[in-house]
Amino acid sequence: MKLLALVKGGVVVTAAAAAVAGWAWLRAHPVPPAPSSMTAATMSLRPVPWEGGPAAYAAWPATARAGWTDPSFFPVGLWFAAARDDEQVAQDRDMGINTYVELTADSRPGVLRKAGMSALTAEPLRGAGAETVGWTLADKADVWAGLGDERWTGSVGASPPPCRPALATCGDTVLRTLAGELPRDSRPRYATLGKGVALWATDPQGARFVNDHADLVGVDVSWYGDPGICADATLRRQLPAAQCRLAANYGATVDRVRELDAADGRAKPVFAVVSLAGLTPPQVGGAVMSSLIHGARGIVYDAHDPGPRCRSEDLLRSACGRAVRKAVTELGGLVRRLAPVLNSPSYAYDFAPDLDTTLKAHGGAYYLFAMLGRGSPPGAYTLTVPANLSRSGRAEDVLTGRPVTTDREGRFTATFAAEYAYHVYRIVP
Repeated sequence: MKLLALVKGGVVVTAAAAAVAGWAWLRAHPVPPAPSSMTAATMSLRPVPWEGGPAAYAAWPATARAGWTDPSFFPVGLWFAAARDDEQVAQDRDMGINTYVELTADSRPGVLRKAGMSALTAEPLRGAGAETVGWTLADKADVWAGLGDERWTGSVGASPPPCRPALATCGDTVLRTLAGELPRDSRPRYATLGKGVALWATDPQGARFVNDHADLVGVDVSWYGDPGICADATLRRQLPAAQCRLAANYGATVDRVRELDAADGRAKPVFAVVSLAGLTPPQVGGAVMSSLIHGARGIVYDAHDPGPRCRSEDLLRSACGRAVRKAVTELGGLVRRLAPVLNSPSYAYDFAPDLDTTLKAHGGAYYLFAMLGRGSPPGAYTLTVPANLSRSGRAEDVLTGRPVTTDREGRFTATFAAEYAYHVYRIVP
């Protein structure tokens, strides 16, 4: 028999005691390097196009100086938070946050510098310095201003109307105008796009929004929390209603933006924004992992909760967000641990037709990330490992130490208890 190492992911594990022990084991046992002679070419695997991982941030001195080119750094952001004192920033760091994507006006950049945190802001805050590594454009202008290029009135939101004439659309004008007003310096521009690009836009419209104004792009479509998302997706993309509120759609949305990004032949980092309002801890884990499987190069949490559950400007700092905060903290530890893997290229291989999977190579080992594909029911699935990968079967259990037995054909069974469940496997040929 051959053995593969199983990393049982997500924020919910079958036995709570096993989960606690597993996370403790992960922190205490570094993954040892495997033989360096293994290459993707020898495995006959097809590389997935990418933007270069951390090397992409070398294009901007500000991100390079802040350590974004380090393979051990993977951006995990918090959207429009307050960072006023050491305690707030320390709490965020403990959750795995390393970047603020927009800050409140009363935030203190010096506190971020002291903690080694990064920020992207719409304009320089008082006291800004090396912590400010990029500039942000208006959030989801494709949604509130629409997909056109008519005149922008300067208004943000529905009232007064942002475009002239009043029923016109001008989101493209908004982004172009704001990009032209930003400092021309060593910092990248970042724009968050929403369901305008992901669901409403034609390919040419969407490609213009993704490619023409920003160096880094985030996508924010709340498949779990947006009450109108299913009607939108059914009308615009013919998505069956039963396949709407799934973790798999977060990854599919990243795919959509990455496909639009490829239109100009110049790949850029695409971030996934996960709005936490209304999500359960397992849903947070599923949304994050689906995004990573589909090539998200950063995760940004939107912790604003308008209610009715919490009504908080920062769910992660509120008592009612305790369970979600624990989930985000556990995910932060996993992302930090696997950052060099996540920052490596991906390879395509059909391990199981009903699953979403990606394969990465790092340090002489392969890492297989797997979740249910859209529409696949929970249950047990058979995965087949490429023959060259399963030849030796030498592996470690990165999270729990438990092996998975495979047959002579390199097949093994993985059980996905819910649509948001995921697994990560480390395989050493």
